[in-house]
Amino acid sequence: MFKTNEYFDGKVKSIAFQTESLSATVGVMAPGEYTFDTSSKEYMTVISGALVVQLPGREEWLTFGEGATFVVEANQSFKLQVENDTAYLCKYE
Repeated sequence: MFKTNEYFDGKVKSIAFQTESLSATVGVMAPGEYTFDTSSKEYMTVISGALVVQLPGREEWLTFGEGATFVVEANQSFKLQVENDTAYLCKYE
């Protein structure tokens, strides 16, 4: 069954589901700055919009647009800047 999640006072919302091989969430983020912690390896794909990301241990910020994927290892933190409403798909390994 689906599970809904809400973070950052409702500015980030997602629906959790199970793919054929991995757990996943699909969701949307409103404009803002966010920090996320991982408990498993995450594959984040931008569906619509863009995410500006500071990956763990990196100083620079990278922009990921529609169709782009970035990976964050388990037990890490990463920062996001969102300028416009953005949709994403995250798979968990």
